[in-house]
Amino acid sequence: MRFTGPVPPATPRQNTVGANRPRMSQFLQKNMKPEGEGSEAQPKEEATEEPALPPQPYPQPTQDDAPRVFAPHHVAAALGPSSRRKREKGGGQEGAGAALYGDRRKSKVWNYYTKLGDAYVECTVCKKQLSFHNSTTTMREHLVRKHSIRDTLLLPPQLKDDPASEPDYGAENVTKRARQTPPESGLLLPAGASCSEPRADVLQELVLEMIFRDLHPLSVVRDKGFGLLLGYLEPNFTLPSPAQLSGMLWHRYGAVKQHLERYLQTAQAIVLCAEFWVSRLSQSYVTVTANFIDGEWRRARCVMETRRARQEDGEGELGEKLYAVLAEFGLSGRSVFCVLQDGPQGAAASGQRAQNAYGWSSLRCAARGLQLCVQAGLEVEPVREALSIARGIVRYFQQDAKAARSLNGKLEAINKTKLKLVMDVSTRWLSTIEMCESLLELKWALMAVLEEHPKGAAGAPALADHQWKLLQDLVAVLRTIKIATAFLREEQNASASSLLPCVHGVVGAIGRQAEEAGAVLKTVVGNIRTELTRRWGLAEDERLLESPAAIASFLDPRFKELRFLSPGLRSELHKKVKTMLSQVWNPQSPPAGAFWAPNPPHKAEGGGSDGAARKDRSSSASSPSVYDILLGKDPTESMPEIHQQLENYIVEPLCKRSTDPLRWWKSNEHRFPAVARLSRQYLAVPATAVLPEQAFGTGESALEHRRAVLAPENLDQILFLHQNFDFLEAMRNGNEARNRTPR
Repeated sequence: MRFTGPVPPATPRQNTVGANRPRMSQFLQKNMKPEGEGSEAQPKEEATEEPALPPQPYPQPTQDDAPRVFAPHHVAAALGPSSRRKREKGGGQEGAGAALYGDRRKSKVWNYYTKLGDAYVECTVCKKQLSFHNSTTTMREHLVRKHSIRDTLLLPPQLKDDPASEPDYGAENVTKRARQTPPESGLLLPAGASCSEPRADVLQELVLEMIFRDLHPLSVVRDKGFGLLLGYLEPNFTLPSPAQLSGMLWHRYGAVKQHLERYLQTAQAIVLCAEFWVSRLSQSYVTVTANFIDGEWRRARCVMETRRARQEDGEGELGEKLYAVLAEFGLSGRSVFCVLQDGPQGAAASGQRAQNAYGWSSLRCAARGLQLCVQAGLEVEPVREALSIARGIVRYFQQDAKAARSLNGKLEAINKTKLKLVMDVSTRWLSTIEMCESLLELKWALMAVLEEHPKGAAGAPALADHQWKLLQDLVAVLRTIKIATAFLREEQNASASSLLPCVHGVVGAIGRQAEEAGAVLKTVVGNIRTELTRRWGLAEDERLLESPAAIASFLDPRFKELRFLSPGLRSELHKKVKTMLSQVWNPQSPPAGAFWAPNPPHKAEGGGSDGAARKDRSSSASSPSVYDILLGKDPTESMPEIHQQLENYIVEPLCKRSTDPLRWWKSNEHRFPAVARLSRQYLAVPATAVLPEQAFGTGESALEHRRAVLAPENLDQILFLHQNFDFLEAMRNGNEARNRTPR
């Protein structure tokens, strides 16, 4: 039994099982001797026996799951019972514990301690007194922690020779001890011993998991620092070679890919996103991601593949690439109804050709579109000149140490040391706002420092007064567009249903800002508004009606009023949705791009109460009512059920903008089942080809930075596991928990 005493905060101890706490309290009250008054004795540490760690509550794999796919701790679950349990089962004084503590004077730890009675010992190095209860564990830890005495001779001779007394590597301890226990706690194997095979398997799996979770190259096992760290923690463990890790990586990739294939088969309709990016070696890649909404109205985003995007392939290859990726997962082209991509103009043209060839809708990434629209405004010559000088000022203070010290001194004098100059990135307009804002906040300090330093070719450039004013007005306009990015970054606005209302609002807001602005700013705002209108077709009625974003906005209970459309266009869009619903619920003519088989609204005519009820309704509908003479025929009797659902949805009150549309549809699916099916398809279209945090970031994300240095040989597998591992495990665990819930 273990009990806890006062220990230094630097060495956290594991708590024992709660059922033993009353016994511990009684034991402490009985055995702990209070210090006398005026005593100079130092605080005592308690020598305790190391407890067995409680079993980890890991979920057990099902029959359909590949073994050891989602958690390497399943490997640890197959290990044998702990040595501690073996000693307990052995009983008597024949176990390793009895041999270890039978004659404590044989332990080399006692070379540094003097026994004070039956319950206390004193360190001969620092004269510190510790409580003693037939265990030298804390005594040994005290020597390591306080005096750095790590000599292996401290280990008892019985521990070196007796295999039963090796550290406990049982199922409940392996993973937890490997991650939490410090090396001086006695977990390390003794000199000359070898790492057990089950434990070595667990460590290899953990190394592999570290690689794909943190996006490390396989060559990390050859790094000297990593080898030193793992060698200190586990001196008898041999690191796998990159070739061995590559084989393990492919095995894990294949198992997880099977799970993803089965998961994608449950999707009603898939939206493919194509992200184009460049590595540090200037190699172009395209990452294909599948987006859909599952049966529980959860948004799913899974990486399918990352492959080279060679320039010699030409613009027409995007559709063929996407079709090949679908084939690898057992999906046909009919499983996709929309493609979202953030590539260059050539890729956009390729996406349009893919729409024509495979019947897919096409949409441009909102982040990429906003970047091009803002860039059109920043290309105005006076703005370009002012931004060039601003970058020169920032660069001057970054390179001139004397000027930087002068600036820091002035900021310290007014207690504003947190203010820093920021250099922008040409491909991220949000970083340009940060640069201009930092310059405007530090304007007085910058001008004071620049006056003290020499002018001329060696000095820093200076902004004229009208240029300072231009930057100030420019920041005000860009902040309005920045509000749109903050809106799109919210979780409930991840769908493309939020895109057109947001773009329409930006066009109107910056137009009002430019009414009283100068000529230069009016030109900037005019260019941005023109690009926004052109890229999203705000002035083209037919293009708006065909846009998946417009239909998604109508199917979003927050934006179904379609304020960005004229009244005539709203009626046209309602008719279009009505036609789509008729196609969806007609089993003879499924709509293009819908790979799921729609169910008819009613069962086939036959016997039973349902058939009788339908007969009664048909007979009552055929016999006119006497009120038809005055009011005419009741329009709801001839209206199909799906059209009634649509009309009821249209007159439903609007939701607050903070409402999550997926949660709303999950609660109201039973009221509008036909409209809900269409909503699940269109609300799956994201506003950005990548996650909003990455799309609207001011700098390079950790994902972008680390993937750029991965070797091409294993890049696809590492990114696949990095993006999908946790997500698929969460979906699997959620489904298992839901299946276990009694209904």
